[in-house]
Amino acid sequence: MTRAAKTPVDFVSKAESAWSPAPAWVLSLAQACNERGQTAVAKDVRYSASTISQVLSNTYAGVHANIEARVRGALMAETVVCPMQGTMSRNTCLDWQAKPFAPTSGDRVRMYHACRSGCPHSKITKETDHG
Repeated sequence: MTRAAKTPVDFVSKAESAWSPAPAWVLSLAQACNERGQTAVAKDVRYSASTISQVLSNTYAGVHANIEARVRGALMAETVVCPMQGTMSRNTCLDWQAKPFAPTSGDRVRMYHACRSGCPHSKITKETDHG
């Protein structure tokens, strides 16, 4: 018995039918999934493939702004001007914010404090800071 070939998912069509209209960041995410696969894109934006699927189908119950920021940085080349390091991708900024305190280098210590000292790009609050 042979199995029928699995029809590849058209992620852009999936997003367009679920969103009305689909935001640019969702379409960028969907296009990247079409080009490189959902699992590869999920790694780039640091979310699970199932979360990416839920976003594309507009069923994700979490905070869309967090995923949007990662998509804009990793897939849409959005940058921010870091007070400590100058221009960097939005997702790199989010990576710095997520790092716990570690006195392994002066740069790491300065970035830890800068991300928590009123940086306009920081998403860290007293409730979310687990560093």
